[in-house]
Amino acid sequence: MRSVFNVAAVLLLHFLLTATFSVGIRIIGGGDESGFSEAPEYRNGVECPVSVNKEVVSSCDPDLVHVAMALDSEYLRGSVAAVHSILRHSSCPENVFFHFIAAEFDPASPRVLSKVVRSTFPSLNFKIYIFREDTVLNLISSSIRQALENPLNYARNYLGDILDLCVDRVIYLDSDLVVVDDIHKLWNTTLTNSRVIGAPEYCHANFTKYFTDAFWSDPVISRVFHSRKPCYFNTGVMVMDLVRWREGNYRKRIENWMEIQRKRRIYELGSLPPFLLVFAGNVEDIDHRWNQHGLGGDNVRGSCRSLHTGPVSLLHWSGKGKPWVRLDAGNPCPLDHLWKPYDLYKCSLIKDHLWKPYDILGIF
Repeated sequence: MRSVFNVAAVLLLHFLLTATFSVGIRIIGGGDESGFSEAPEYRNGVECPVSVNKEVVSSCDPDLVHVAMALDSEYLRGSVAAVHSILRHSSCPENVFFHFIAAEFDPASPRVLSKVVRSTFPSLNFKIYIFREDTVLNLISSSIRQALENPLNYARNYLGDILDLCVDRVIYLDSDLVVVDDIHKLWNTTLTNSRVIGAPEYCHANFTKYFTDAFWSDPVISRVFHSRKPCYFNTGVMVMDLVRWREGNYRKRIENWMEIQRKRRIYELGSLPPFLLVFAGNVEDIDHRWNQHGLGGDNVRGSCRSLHTGPVSLLHWSGKGKPWVRLDAGNPCPLDHLWKPYDLYKCSLIKDHLWKPYDILGIF
């Protein structure tokens, strides 16, 4: 009976997303080079704050909502869908400023990526920053899945250094998600008691599994949690106070644990455990609706997952399986259809039903 109810709930949610917010989409002029359709224009309502300078939007404007995301050729399709979803559901879309972090040696140059973003979202407020991969390359250790070793996964550690100093607060989002609620609600999260980050916490998860026996058997390093009650949280959705981040030199604290990992092998799972070591037990707990994560399955099989109980504001395909890959392969999971309304990729350009980022970027 429960499975029937879950399927019905998914179909209802899909109907609401597509029926309520469906807008005609134009193909961009000369857009065959980008591979994406131009998104509709999303404009502010009369209740939205008006920028002092309407012609040029500065990242230092105090009325802006700041969103940071990584941007690369492999996950470009997911990033475009994520941006589209945020604009589509935002009460003041023109007041959202996107900070894209691009890898220095990505097959698609930052210039090419910027051109794709601008042609797909002509009115978008955004800036692209170049992340020097050698900043973190020597700190990365092997992980359970090779994709987790991508240096760009660690760019979130350096947001306090990369973004303009006038940006004192930011929402960090992964590229494999869609937002189905007003991003301003998440932005308005209050970080109490001098907390540096906020994220949905999952205190019923088995926290011990995120670290190796070598960690738990060491009485010195495992003592880091003795004065805290640590809970698992997913780093793909975080509200970050960059003023406190910079003042506390949290980048260096994370790097210290990465250096220990290189010598001692205290965890297996990429960029997440250092964040847990530094912040778990001292995170502003945000409602679970803001990160319905794990929809990509586990890190090995990428099997289908169902929604957690409760309302949904953000759907996150963390794990191995990505919705665009499964949809193109003709073998989607039920929840992948909730991602599809935000996909602006022009399917006619897909060759052999496979996602080929280099083809659409015109690199080869």
